[in-house]
Amino acid sequence: GGCLCGAVRYTSKSQPLLTAVCNCKKCQRQTGTSFSILVAIPKGTLEFSGGKPATYNDTGGSGLPVLRHFCAKCGSPVYSEVAATPALDWVKAGTLDDTTWLQPQVSIWCDSAQPWVKMGEGVACFAQNPPAS
Repeated sequence: GGCLCGAVRYTSKSQPLLTAVCNCKKCQRQTGTSFSILVAIPKGTLEFSGGKPATYNDTGGSGLPVLRHFCAKCGSPVYSEVAATPALDWVKAGTLDDTTWLQPQVSIWCDSAQPWVKMGEGVACFAQNPPAS
């Protein structure tokens, strides 16, 4: 996948572990819309060609750090590192070259969701982060 202008391109040989919808207010602001669709992959498996993303140091709703990586040229969010899930990187699904396979399994921070956003049948909803296990 890659950013809007193509300056940041990435690949990963790892299989996606989870597809999630995040309704937190910060994801709403970052995407400029009602939620963010994220694909979890094992941390450190992204390989970049071309430019490397810039980083915005943020704090999540959990109070823990979130590193939001984006293209410095076009501003596209590319992926996030979330301290609450230290073994995962969260790729912004809209940056994937092929999105036809996406099927969200969970929706998180549902207490911040826009009232008109409804998830499909079978999508587990959590008020904030799901319980750690």
